[in-house]
Amino acid sequence: MQTGVIGVIGGSGFYNMAGMTDLRTVDVDTPFGMPSDPVLLGKIGGRDVAFIARHGKGHRYSPTNVPVRANVFALKALGVTHLVSISAVGSMREELEPLHLVVPDQLFDRTVHRPRTFFDNGPVVHVAIADPYCPRLRENLIQAAGSTGATVHKGGTYICIEGPQFSTRAESEVYRSWGMSVIGMTAMPEARLAREAEMCYATLAMA
Repeated sequence: MQTGVIGVIGGSGFYNMAGMTDLRTVDVDTPFGMPSDPVLLGKIGGRDVAFIARHGKGHRYSPTNVPVRANVFALKALGVTHLVSISAVGSMREELEPLHLVVPDQLFDRTVHRPRTFFDNGPVVHVAIADPYCPRLRENLIQAAGSTGATVHKGGTYICIEGPQFSTRAESEVYRSWGMSVIGMTAMPEARLAREAEMCYATLAMA
């Protein structure tokens, strides 16, 4: 897989990247304000990597208030071509046990209060998002996660709710009946914006 800089957005509790060398941090101002945190730049295995903590150090931003447009814009400006989203999720399936990893292939958006595009005040831009995840990056995540001995589930649908509250029991039962696999609060509009930014995007989710 040919890449430029590999971007990683860390979810809840994931505030730095172990194993990075040549570390430096940069502040990137964007038309959408400042990102959640300064971007950490470095190398892993000889690859250039840019990391940002989605919620900011200390978990300062709720899912609704994460400055997603600033985060994605900053990573794009730093040369990121492939973006890995790390997320803690709830399982909607008994076979997806705690600490299992899931690499979903579909998304269902139930958010209601978040900006969804970079182009609010510019030209109208329509992008195809029928398949929101990059298949090549997904396959790389599946292989890499599997090589660690973790239990990895290939495919499934991530339903993204607004939060910050978890779903009610009745809502969860409806989502299960719809065929959802995992539930979280941050995949949207991140996936939409990554597509608008022409990034290859995939999620590694931990139940």
